[in-house]
Amino acid sequence: MPVGTITRGTTNTNRLRRIDRWTQTLPVLRTSADPLVVDLGYGASAVTSLELHQRLAKSRADVEVLGLEIDPARVRGASDQLEAVRAGQTGFAPDAAVRFALGGFEVPLPAGRLAAVIRALNVLRQYDEAEVLPAWRMLVTRLQPNGVLIDGTCDEIGRIAAWVAVGAEGPETFSIALRLDGLDKPSIVAERLPKALIHRNVDGEKVHELLALLDRHWQYNAALAAYGPVQRWLATVEGLRTEGWPVHGGRTRWRLGELTVPWSSVEPNGFRWL
Repeated sequence: MPVGTITRGTTNTNRLRRIDRWTQTLPVLRTSADPLVVDLGYGASAVTSLELHQRLAKSRADVEVLGLEIDPARVRGASDQLEAVRAGQTGFAPDAAVRFALGGFEVPLPAGRLAAVIRALNVLRQYDEAEVLPAWRMLVTRLQPNGVLIDGTCDEIGRIAAWVAVGAEGPETFSIALRLDGLDKPSIVAERLPKALIHRNVDGEKVHELLALLDRHWQYNAALAAYGPVQRWLATVEGLRTEGWPVHGGRTRWRLGELTVPWSSVEPNGFRWL
């Protein structure tokens, strides 16, 4: 029996584009001998799995995407959508290496196969915080060496996203991605933090310190808005680095409204992987 509970299944076209764009850069996608990516809990439509394949294929042409859902009706619905793709009735490639199956946190895969990447977006957000760590521990056992579990949350139209990258040894990085045009303040991402962090945006927790500091530097660099929100965001991220935060990546990623830091920079008080 699939492990987990049926969630709301809400999804939208292009909703997960920011996470997909970041996933394209993962080293395991370039190096894996079996570039299998699992879209866990894809929801009421096949669209996010199809979009995931379409985007990742730009980095790895032979990528394969397996969409897993715990609700049999959603699997049937996605399979019907896939038939339309095969018939050339959509904008997706008819030969896209995408399939759908019933499954949950146990991630059922053919014997001998493991996933290079497991993406679980807007899934664990609907569980209790105490259920997150056991789910992470189960999911990483279904990863290839150097594989990555992506657990995150985004808003309904994909303007705000936050996620944790988890490997076999535990959480590795925390990322946010924001639509910079019209951004009031970076801490708007607080309402979309992954379940492991969403209740930790309080005094004394590291993620609270990070979001407060982002807001402070965003406000400090308000004058740069005259040159566009990207320049203001670049200055904000540089401000974090100046204060000693170990920001990953470079300006190419930051220009997209992204910020990635080590998990240790936001790790909740009392967190223990083992």
